[in-house]
Amino acid sequence: MYTLVLAFVTAFMLTYSIIPVIIRVAKELRLFDHPNDRSSHVTPTPSLGGVAIFAGTVCGIVLWTPLPAFGPLQYILAAFIIIFLLGVLDDLTPVSPVKKFVGQLMVAVILAYKADVQITSFYGVLGVQELPMMVRFALSITIIIGIINAFNLIDGINGLAGSIGLLACISFGVWFFSVGMISLAVSAIALAGSIIAFLKYNLAPCRIFMGDTGSLLIGTMCSVLAIEFVEANYQTALSNPFRLASAPSIALAILILPIFDTCSVFARRMMRGNSPFTADKTHIHHQMLAITGSHARATSLLLLFNMLFVVLAFSIRDLGTQQSLPILLIVVSVCGFILYKMYSAKTASKGG
Repeated sequence: MYTLVLAFVTAFMLTYSIIPVIIRVAKELRLFDHPNDRSSHVTPTPSLGGVAIFAGTVCGIVLWTPLPAFGPLQYILAAFIIIFLLGVLDDLTPVSPVKKFVGQLMVAVILAYKADVQITSFYGVLGVQELPMMVRFALSITIIIGIINAFNLIDGINGLAGSIGLLACISFGVWFFSVGMISLAVSAIALAGSIIAFLKYNLAPCRIFMGDTGSLLIGTMCSVLAIEFVEANYQTALSNPFRLASAPSIALAILILPIFDTCSVFARRMMRGNSPFTADKTHIHHQMLAITGSHARATSLLLLFNMLFVVLAFSIRDLGTQQSLPILLIVVSVCGFILYKMYSAKTASKGG
């Protein structure tokens, strides 16, 4: 427990101390995120908060992960460095989608191949159990890239990506600690400490954004935690009280907001005959912001929504993945449909 506390405090203090310096330097060099027609902010704002998140997280991990437990963490840290550099470059000089994808692919390959972060089975979902080696490798890369981009896409209003990342890190971190997987527990809690420090400066009045540097890093960490959670759960002894009957459903519930938002937005764009990568303002956070009129209220409600899904997933975990997963998908689809209808009615009334 002391190890987790020390990792958290180290990451928090370092991030909290660095951010004011980054804000000052960004203002001196005029390194701002300027608002455009898709932005939710109206004034130029520094967007390199992810640099502080990265520094605090990595220092917390390296300083306090016990050496015997370090294991494949070296490969995970290598992936973090690549995604960090990609994020910084994109924040300073926008990177083309192709180059951005290549960088994310490199990260995913390192994690899946070197760190062995892989989904090895469907655990009975759709009647599928063990997956062939190439299938699990390709699927794992797809999931990692998907979660990375999902967090990148929800980073559209103050505090949202950080809050959902914080929920995921605490949820997964506590479980990993409970089953004795110290390296992943320290990693998750260190990032949680950095995120809390960042949110102090990101929530109203907003002084800095995390930028792609932060959202890509959080997405990478959450993809590792989610996959490792599912795999480790089924390697845990049946007698262990922390073994869960439907780990995939719980992992989905913890990340339900970014995953559902990405899937629903892509689906709507393709139904309209547009490319799924065409930028617009129909994300869940845009809808909630239009309804509530406040970044703080929109973020709070969406975080509460995500937390309620985690509670729901835990309450039906004994049903098993084959039964609990469809329930979660149906409920989130209904909620998403209701939110979209409320958003449509709100925008229609304004137009009228």
